[in-house]
Amino acid sequence: MLGLLARTMAKASQVKVSTLVRPVSVTKIAGRYLAHQEGLPKLPVPPLKQTCERYLAALEPVISEEEMGHTRQLMAEFLRSGGVGERLQKGLERRARKTENWLSDWWLQTAYLDFRMPVVVYSSPGVILPRLEFHDRQGQIRFAAKLIAGVLDFKTMIDNETLPVEYLGGKPLCMNQYYQVLSSCRIPEPKRDTVINHARGKRPSTHITVVHNFQFFVLDVYNSDGTPLTVDQLYMQLEKIWNSSLQTNKEPIGILTSQHRNTWGKAYNNLIKDKVNKESVRAIQKSIFTVCLDAPMPRVSDELYRSRAAVQMLHGGGSRWNSGNRWFDKTLQFIIGEDGSCGLIYEHAPAEGPPIVSLVDHVVEYTKQTEMVRSPMFPLPMPKKLRFNITPEIKKDIEKAKQNMNIMVHDLDVKVIVFPHFGKNFPKSHKMSPDAFIQVALQLAYFRMYQTCCSTYESASLRMFRLGRTDTIRSTSIDSLRFSHAMGNPAMQNMEKVALLEKAVKAHRAYTDMAIHGQAIDRHLLGLKMQAIEDLTSMPEIFMDTAYAVAMHYNLSTSQVPAKTDCVMCFGPVVPDGYGVCYNPMEEHINFAVSAFNSCEETDATKLAFALEGALVEMRDLLEQTPKAKL
Repeated sequence: MLGLLARTMAKASQVKVSTLVRPVSVTKIAGRYLAHQEGLPKLPVPPLKQTCERYLAALEPVISEEEMGHTRQLMAEFLRSGGVGERLQKGLERRARKTENWLSDWWLQTAYLDFRMPVVVYSSPGVILPRLEFHDRQGQIRFAAKLIAGVLDFKTMIDNETLPVEYLGGKPLCMNQYYQVLSSCRIPEPKRDTVINHARGKRPSTHITVVHNFQFFVLDVYNSDGTPLTVDQLYMQLEKIWNSSLQTNKEPIGILTSQHRNTWGKAYNNLIKDKVNKESVRAIQKSIFTVCLDAPMPRVSDELYRSRAAVQMLHGGGSRWNSGNRWFDKTLQFIIGEDGSCGLIYEHAPAEGPPIVSLVDHVVEYTKQTEMVRSPMFPLPMPKKLRFNITPEIKKDIEKAKQNMNIMVHDLDVKVIVFPHFGKNFPKSHKMSPDAFIQVALQLAYFRMYQTCCSTYESASLRMFRLGRTDTIRSTSIDSLRFSHAMGNPAMQNMEKVALLEKAVKAHRAYTDMAIHGQAIDRHLLGLKMQAIEDLTSMPEIFMDTAYAVAMHYNLSTSQVPAKTDCVMCFGPVVPDGYGVCYNPMEEHINFAVSAFNSCEETDATKLAFALEGALVEMRDLLEQTPKAKL
């Protein structure tokens, strides 16, 4: 959608291009964007009894009958008239009246800023774009120049508030996340990180960061009159950067950002004691985004290429390869390898996948256009190289970060597959939701491998509401469990299996609808728990219950991130014995990325990927072999 609108938007945006580098006027801020945002409904607080009943239903397939009995007792106590549940619910409803979104600050804190594991692997998702045709530095630089121009074209729509509003089921969606991804960066702190956004300041950033051979450069991307540099100008500037960073013996300062957040917080404070270092770090943090010009990775077969590209995006391949060619705290980093690999990694705190993928779709469309603008021939200043003074202590921190990064690299297993047999066209032809169909197949695949089911997380967008982020679609249901059992029962008729499949798909679809309308259980339960903490009351027993721990232990953490571009997003598992599964259903095929940790003997990304392929094919065969009767 955004790609198609780019050309028509370009004319309108040229008129206002000066707003890119000057302070945004007050009337501008109170323009279309804010008017749109204020028209969105507030996130509701679901009824307490409804959430408690739905929580018990979600537990049914994943805990024993005995545990269920105990949890029911705790729930009855929690729901007692005038009891703790009622009190917390009232507190939450008060908060909802007073704030723009009762959840957003709590969610940002608990899901991201309080999270102390490294952002690499454990939090930041990567995106793998289709392989590009070049295998040399000219091709790499030419594509990087086009990509930068494409992102700046998208930025013009953000700055001028001409970004097309997205809709879901006829309802407008919150566009706030689009305004958080450029010119922003995460800052490490000893206990809780912060995110700083320079886009709305008095002097918005006019530069990007380019990193090559572990060396960082500031590249101004606007001319003095406020117009963005053309592709030719960007190419010339990138070539200067490339040529002045040929030596590879530099300390990979960026690898420090891959550390455990507390460790990095200490190293960060030590690093910025030095004035030169502080200025260099600030320049990276303030930049609009980062472009990583990577060295080629070891060659692999075409079949393994996407899986290798996935780890290149997620962590850079280790300290010997490109892991030091990053600043992992930067919200948006585009990665372009000399070998044609291309994609990005983003720090998750400011945004979810869909806005990132919309930006990617726009940029990919933009890079396909032939460049019409001829560059003025006046010389541009040399991009500024950022200097770092490396003390023995900082050197020690870098060595430690290298070791830890290499451990993470060896531990992460990622398998990317292109499922060729059908895409979203097939479930649609049977009047089934493609997402629900894939999720039920995932349940079947997991059940086949482990003879049991597990708590499954699928992210649902809350963008129908102001400042909405996500809630959880719990894909494991009694219906998905019954269907998984049935598929292993040779005595059962196909007609019965189809009926159970349809029921499982409908149950998933119903939960999805409930979640996107703000009626799911997970964020409400989190809100009640946070309310108890804020009220300084003792933690309610339902949150200390084993069943709650089981419910929150997501062995399957999944996400559908659909894109027009033939790409796929990937992320690490959220628990040590779990999987991360992301997919992009195209019309005729489906792109899957499955991750697991090698340190866990029970998990195997390749096995789950193949089990998933098998489950999808079997479900298709079941539907095709069963005569269409009125079910």
